[in-house]
Amino acid sequence: MGREFAAAAARWCQFVDPVPRPVVVAVASRTRKSCAWFGKNVPTATKLTTDYSEVLSNPDVDAVYAAVPHHLHRAVYVETLRSGKHLLGEKPFGMNLDDNAAIIAEAAAHPRSVVRCVSQWAYFPGALRIMKYAAERRFGRILEVEAEYLHSSDLNPDKPINWKRQTQFCGDYGCMGDLGMHVLFIPVRVGWIPSNVRAILGKIREKRMDAEGSWVPCDTWDNATLLCEVPDPQGSFPMTLRFHRIAPGELNSWNLKVIGERFSAKFSLKYPRTIETLSYEPGGPQIWAREDLGYESAYRTIAGSIFEFGYADAFQQMLAAYCDQIAMGPDTELPFGCVRPQETRIQHAILTAALKSHAQRGVVNVAL
Repeated sequence: MGREFAAAAARWCQFVDPVPRPVVVAVASRTRKSCAWFGKNVPTATKLTTDYSEVLSNPDVDAVYAAVPHHLHRAVYVETLRSGKHLLGEKPFGMNLDDNAAIIAEAAAHPRSVVRCVSQWAYFPGALRIMKYAAERRFGRILEVEAEYLHSSDLNPDKPINWKRQTQFCGDYGCMGDLGMHVLFIPVRVGWIPSNVRAILGKIREKRMDAEGSWVPCDTWDNATLLCEVPDPQGSFPMTLRFHRIAPGELNSWNLKVIGERFSAKFSLKYPRTIETLSYEPGGPQIWAREDLGYESAYRTIAGSIFEFGYADAFQQMLAAYCDQIAMGPDTELPFGCVRPQETRIQHAILTAALKSHAQRGVVNVAL
């Protein structure tokens, strides 16, 4: 993800809107070998180190993007904030609820630092459209919401184990911790926050090979399905959340569907140029319509509107929102800013309730 960040910063001339340009000046990585790519491809990165404290003490560094495993979030994020830097952190923003609370408390102690969390899929044109529909209250009474992140890379039983498949590094959330903020970003941002949840979690691959070819425990949850109740003045509605690492046939699908009494919409990364909508008037036809969106973005670029928006564009748009936030100040409301610390807290409350629900085999209230 550090390389993705550097690549996005390198093509900043893409923007038409006056977005402050990020300059990568220092990189800390676990090994000298992983640092080598930055030395070769990022000429502005004059400081390469295996000790991240050297980045935090560097006076040329204003902001830090911390792309580290979950068990390091608390220590690295807190140290970053105490060093006086702005912070863009990875999800889930702490390995558990206690870690998240500690990070948010530290952020509150540094009110002038811009503290945000990564989640790029919501910057796709189809996702932005659904956010716009919600802001315009186009849906009328909401009948149901489905949000999911599905991929199939873990279907292969011979795939070697990595840190995301070990609880000591990934945390008890398992797949929910890694995929959770992506699934929950838009529902939380628009206010579809569940009051309770019934969760079913699955450990499908219980062992995987390590680097030496030995079979070792793979103890994280592979798949999670949550049925939530969302309170609403017009009547509560169900929201289904799916976080699946083993979803046959799904390479990398982020999907969102909102079914309303007057208007419905759905978007999937399977068809990134297309949004489907259904408008309904009493007694009228019920027809799903498809619209090609082209290149619609939160921050304007040189790309023509007929061209296709992709992952690298979404990541760059998210980075633009973060840089804009630094320029405008942490309290400024942007048209579509990055995930706020308070939104990560809601995510943790939902995922913590999901763990309890699965253990108790019942419905658990979300403690917000």
